[in-house]
Amino acid sequence: MPSASPTLFRWSDIELDKVTEMVSRKEIRGAHESLVQTYFKKGALVPVHEHSGPQWIYVLQGVLLVTTGGEAITAREGDVVHVPGGTAHQLEALDDSFVLDIRRT
Repeated sequence: MPSASPTLFRWSDIELDKVTEMVSRKEIRGAHESLVQTYFKKGALVPVHEHSGPQWIYVLQGVLLVTTGGEAITAREGDVVHVPGGTAHQLEALDDSFVLDIRRT
């Protein structure tokens, strides 16, 4: 069985993508997944959307309000939220926040 070599990525080498005035991110894409660092300014709102695969949201700093199916979860530093694939959800930054998320595509 052939083995693939590991690949090293450095966040410092990845360009910051300014999505809006309130949201910026850096993304590493694999064949079937992505790893994303996202920076939210307090008050940032990511409107209702969904991903085909599951998403794991790890709050490294700040506070996020994650709403899915009418249920709101307040996620603080150190918390991890799992959003199943195909589930509509919305994010609101209740404070300046830094998040790492993993998405299966």
